[in-house]
Amino acid sequence: MLQQQLATLLAQTNIALTEKQQQQLVRYVELLDKWNKAYNLTSVRLPQEMMVKHIMDSLVVAPHLPGHHYIDVGTGPGLPGIVLAIALPNTQFVLLDSLGKRVRFLMQVKHELGLDNVTPVQSRVEEYQPSVKLDGVLSRAFASLQDMVQWCSHLIDGSGKFIALKGVFPSDELESLPDGVKFEEKISLSVPELDAQRHLIILSKD
Repeated sequence: MLQQQLATLLAQTNIALTEKQQQQLVRYVELLDKWNKAYNLTSVRLPQEMMVKHIMDSLVVAPHLPGHHYIDVGTGPGLPGIVLAIALPNTQFVLLDSLGKRVRFLMQVKHELGLDNVTPVQSRVEEYQPSVKLDGVLSRAFASLQDMVQWCSHLIDGSGKFIALKGVFPSDELESLPDGVKFEEKISLSVPELDAQRHLIILSKD
């Protein structure tokens, strides 16, 4: 039972979610599982695995997003954007992907879960112009830090952050950051029942 599994996983974190938020996360996994059979949205096939590898892996980022407007570039089926939008209902998320089938799925999720704080957009990141000032650019398994900074630089100003969800600490990538970008902070994340390293890398413009 996914509801029980989620409750057990949440109990191993200090993240508090309402009953409604937990139900939304379960429903999201069910939709992901259903659409995955036709659309091949993720290589993770089992809903129980999705709960750890996708939901919790994204959810642990929520306490580290102080702003109110973010963009999730290369969001795929909505990771981490949909999960964070459920956890942070007062924060707005643009979910950007270049593939139509993924954006159609995101539109369905937005509709079914009643997520007013989500805006799915089909576009290449280089061509997208945000309509509001963004606090940060999020990316999970999207690109190297160099590519992320290069492709997304126009999305934020000097007060915005590049926020990359990484596995092993990417020391090689950090050593070759382009000029005009500085390393701000690394946050080690602990994902319940996931036996792998997770880091949040935060960069800003000089």
